[in-house]
Amino acid sequence: MDSLVIIMGVSGAGKETCRAVSLHGLQVRSLSEPGVKGPSIALSSPGRAGPRAKRPTGPDPAPPDCRGKKKKTQRERRWAQAQKADRLAPVQNCRSMEAPANSRDQRCEGPPESVLCRGCVEPLVFLANFALVLQGPVTTQYLWHRFSADLGYNGTRDRVSCSNHSVDPTAQEVETLTSHWTLYMNVGGFLVGLFSSTLLGAWSDCVGRRPLLVLTSLGLLLQTLVSIFVVQLQLHVGYFVLGRILCALLGDFNGLLAAGFASVADVSSSRTRTIRMALLEACIGVAGMLASLIGGHWLQEHGFANPFWLALALLIAMTVYAAFCFGETVKEPTPARLFTLRHHRSIVQLYVTQAPEKSRKHLALYSLAIFVVVTVHLGAQDILTIYELSSPLCWDSRLIGYGSAAQQLPYLTSLLGLRLLQHCLADSWVAEVGLTFNILGLVVFAFATITPLMFTGYGLLFLSLVITPVIRAKLSKLVSVSEQGALFSAVACVNSLAMLLASGIFNALYPATLNFMKGFPFLLGAGLLLIPALLIGILERANHCREFQQFSQSP
Repeated sequence: MDSLVIIMGVSGAGKETCRAVSLHGLQVRSLSEPGVKGPSIALSSPGRAGPRAKRPTGPDPAPPDCRGKKKKTQRERRWAQAQKADRLAPVQNCRSMEAPANSRDQRCEGPPESVLCRGCVEPLVFLANFALVLQGPVTTQYLWHRFSADLGYNGTRDRVSCSNHSVDPTAQEVETLTSHWTLYMNVGGFLVGLFSSTLLGAWSDCVGRRPLLVLTSLGLLLQTLVSIFVVQLQLHVGYFVLGRILCALLGDFNGLLAAGFASVADVSSSRTRTIRMALLEACIGVAGMLASLIGGHWLQEHGFANPFWLALALLIAMTVYAAFCFGETVKEPTPARLFTLRHHRSIVQLYVTQAPEKSRKHLALYSLAIFVVVTVHLGAQDILTIYELSSPLCWDSRLIGYGSAAQQLPYLTSLLGLRLLQHCLADSWVAEVGLTFNILGLVVFAFATITPLMFTGYGLLFLSLVITPVIRAKLSKLVSVSEQGALFSAVACVNSLAMLLASGIFNALYPATLNFMKGFPFLLGAGLLLIPALLIGILERANHCREFQQFSQSP
């Protein structure tokens, strides 16, 4: 009579299984099956080495029935299938985009790349923003003084004569030219960066974050080199636009941020993701604050060229760090083609493909919220330096440096405020508090005619930057691990669109409102911030109601 072997275990998908195997005249020492865990019973035939199994008396027992076990709910089965798909998606997607045809059988696994040390991404973001903030106000002031010299306007007049409220047509023309060329640089960067940053960000899901970080570092380096040539050789200011386009072609700062936030999402849990992203934004703020303080004093003492040379040295160090010291956070990087529509398609699929535990509506609305917030933030930042240079404030380089440092300080204070407020408020309500202070600060800017009132507006912005890390963390939790790069590429695309719209609205609206109210663009920004405030509040209430319904339906 045949011997019966019963194997009971748990499969890899988490389902209980029962198997019955009939053996005749064979010795069985161990039975195993891939994906099956748990105890097994092995019987051996008489006359063979090994323990003898007792022959059952009577008919062969029937295999145990597994259907009596408690079945998983449909929701649990869908969740298990989604988790299994998430584990397999990065390898499958990457292999489908490998360039050489003869490398189809190449495994994603391989020896880790040699690096000098496994550094984190925060130093890269710190150095990049330090260099950008060091150059930003200096570039605006250079344009101001360059146009003043071309038009014969005495831009170095004393502040007493500047503070009177008489309208100087030449001064208004200088303001208009400076604002328009700032717009040209931003539009040039947008038109190229809209495609490059989204393409490179989704590409980094396969090849890893390091290649994208190296490319964006090289782009910032090229932009700084072009700026140095313009300042040193007195070239046409149109070359600033060329440098901006070269930087955008290699990913721009938005591509660097996409890789940075994606690498943080790669190594952080859902509980710590919000504070980790706020910490990364705090690095942006600290770098900007230090760069503003150094740049203002340095410009006043040594002219326009030296800040650009310091930025060049920092960007060289940043490129070396990205290439040799950054620790890759993608577990299984694999070669993939860069110029393919698959990368853009993966971004579109974020918003159109159904998946368990993912709401397309929430993705779209949170993206709209961060779009409006970044538009107002960048638009106000574009015109603040011109607003402070002109009458009635008439700030010099030193005061502009202090103002830029105060503008970067909320990155640090928002991190501390977020850490404290998380103990008593949900993340969404912390963002609402930040939006409230942001609106108050912009209203004060709109009516500021003296220096103390201007710094009061900066002080009210101390919690204004808790909004973006909260929204980024919520977006990151809505997608799978294999979609983080595509998600933050979409966020980079949103940032590029926001930059274009901010430049178009604020830099065009500011010259048009000089005759009746210079601060009107700040009031417009305060009104626009009501939109994300409503969206975040509605989404938080919807999440709360859904969680309450699930809790009430649970046994």
